[in-house]
Amino acid sequence: MGAGKSSVLGEASDILALRGIAHAAIDVDALGLAHLPSAYSSDSAMYANLQSVCQNYAALGVQRFMLARALEDRSQLELCRDAVLATLTVVCRLTANTEEMQNRVQMRESGLLQKEFVARVAKLNVLLDRARLEDFAVENENRSLTDVATEMLVRAGWISN
Repeated sequence: MGAGKSSVLGEASDILALRGIAHAAIDVDALGLAHLPSAYSSDSAMYANLQSVCQNYAALGVQRFMLARALEDRSQLELCRDAVLATLTVVCRLTANTEEMQNRVQMRESGLLQKEFVARVAKLNVLLDRARLEDFAVENENRSLTDVATEMLVRAGWISN
């Protein structure tokens, strides 16, 4: 939270579009914004939605998928891989210092759950440190969004400088 996943996803999508590279950019969390009856898991619905969206894009010929999601454990990574039917996946972790991420979340989240979201930043960072699911990390602090997105795409092997 607050590392800039959604912003970098959008910028990376723009970079790819300007280069004519077919792709889909999906903010996975947005696919699970719901409050469901207690018998259902919003995460299960989110991953089912992701699979449907990816199938729709794949039917149109899209073979490259960028997903924005904080992966807390290997099972979440596998759910994403399964949804996109990926043969090759690369995981990038965006980093910034905790205070900066908390400030970003506080500015972005002005509603009822603001304090909970801000408090979650440090906890999530610890979970991500422990999980170590990333293939590489890109710093997203005191840099332009374009530079961050470009570095991510280059290191992922999607574009060259």
